[in-house]
Amino acid sequence: MSRSIRMIFSSRILMMKKRASNSHCVALLLAALMMMPASLPAQDAKGGDDPVLRSLQVEMARSKAELKLDQSLTPYFIDYRVIDVDNWDADVAFGSVRHEASSRARFLLVQVRVGDYKQDNSSGRGEGTFELMPVDGDEQSFRFQVWQATDKAYKQALEMLTEKQSRLKNLTIDHPVDDFARTEPVVSLGATATLHLEREGWLRQMREATDLYKTDARIQFLGATISAKAVNRYELNSEGTVVRSGQELYRMTLGGTTQADDGMHLERAQAFGGHTAADIPAAGEFVEKAKAMVASLKQLRTAPLADEDYHGPVLFSADAAGTVFTTLVGDNVLGHKPELGQNARVRGAFASSYKTRVLPEFLTVVDDPARTTAGGKSLMGHYDVDDEGVRAQRVVLVDKGVLVSYLLGRTPIRDFAASNGHGRSNVPLGWTGPGIGNLVVEAANGVAPAELKQKLIAMCKERGLEYGYRVETMAGPRAPRLLYRVYVSDGHEELVRGALFGDLDQRSMRTALVAAGNDVWVENDILPMPHSVVSPSVLFDDLELKRQTSGKEKLPDYPPPTVQ
Repeated sequence: MSRSIRMIFSSRILMMKKRASNSHCVALLLAALMMMPASLPAQDAKGGDDPVLRSLQVEMARSKAELKLDQSLTPYFIDYRVIDVDNWDADVAFGSVRHEASSRARFLLVQVRVGDYKQDNSSGRGEGTFELMPVDGDEQSFRFQVWQATDKAYKQALEMLTEKQSRLKNLTIDHPVDDFARTEPVVSLGATATLHLEREGWLRQMREATDLYKTDARIQFLGATISAKAVNRYELNSEGTVVRSGQELYRMTLGGTTQADDGMHLERAQAFGGHTAADIPAAGEFVEKAKAMVASLKQLRTAPLADEDYHGPVLFSADAAGTVFTTLVGDNVLGHKPELGQNARVRGAFASSYKTRVLPEFLTVVDDPARTTAGGKSLMGHYDVDDEGVRAQRVVLVDKGVLVSYLLGRTPIRDFAASNGHGRSNVPLGWTGPGIGNLVVEAANGVAPAELKQKLIAMCKERGLEYGYRVETMAGPRAPRLLYRVYVSDGHEELVRGALFGDLDQRSMRTALVAAGNDVWVENDILPMPHSVVSPSVLFDDLELKRQTSGKEKLPDYPPPTVQ
């Protein structure tokens, strides 16, 4: 099984277990931290009968009044975040359940800042302390651990400030930027969420779907996963922010692998998700998708190899374009502050692109966490308050091709002193920073996908090419998973395999992207936190495709067991 398929069907979250001592808890935390606050009405910020909120409020008052070491700085900011997750997940392959588990866990992250908003102990390395907390209503034990975590975070902050000030003495900062942004307190107390499960029905359809491996002896893997979570989040800080929210999250995956006669590994994968069980496929639909996947693997196995070298027009379906925009735009509009002493505006490919053209003029890109649907599908990137207690905002990032803004949390960057409500947390990886919510690519004068195909054919005909290429799905930013030759003579398509893009990058996005469709594709994902990318199909006038030279292994030495 290839690495990318393992990441899907053994779960990328479970892979985190190899890197942590308390593996099961860290896997749960990573899943929980990726949930964002749901749309909930604001209420009075009193703990009421909620023992978690009441405990946090009592300890925050004590910390603000008493937390200070002799001759040391008093904290100017304290933040408590609690994530309570009720989780059920299962892994099914070859018609059988390989893993099924239910779990409940509650986690605490405490952050303490010393200094002031202009300069404090922060370094971008994931400050704060993380604790596994009681899941029952024992307020005394809960408060005791909050107290310990706060004390530990405070001492850590003092040490980090001393270290940072020492480093700054040897650095020249051309464009000084504050370390932390001020913001108005937010009070939003919503109802908590409860998990709704139909275990047997879901397991039954996953068994039936993955049992289809028996229909093709060359299938080397066919599996599915499901994850259902109810996540309740709390945020309380010394500025007066109090947030409680609850939401459910459902996600299913399906994937398989095979090998061509020349040993090339071939794979397919699909994912489905949303905030309700209605967002994942029903039983019959899931089985039909598995049948289609098995058929496509067989087609890939017998497909001819792509050209050794191709330069010409390439059409991306909205699905494939979503992967491209996620990687080449979404990852680079994040306002990550550079390392201490570096004078760039941000990190990433758009570090020096502010107020310059990064896309063609007919494309605009916004991030709008307030949106809940697009193209008839729910958006996983919807939230009202971000992970730093700031209300979410709609942000225009690329206006008619020109980069005009970045996504920001409460860590300022040059020219952007305030958060725009896109601060996200990922505690196991050790950081809090900017993240996308609902990244939406808008095309002016978009045309029907069929018209884009005709444009592709016309461009190939003008250049004397026998065919161009159309990408249906991608396996990352460079590797097309389903790639078709589109013949100029009659427009018929031929599936090919074994190609990689040689020059699909920021430059080609700016100079070679010439048209877009009026269709919509929604790509939902939960890593590194729940987000959505909404995109149309797009046409490039010139890209390079090369034949893949790796990914081949010997075929199995003997046949699989006989199907009974």
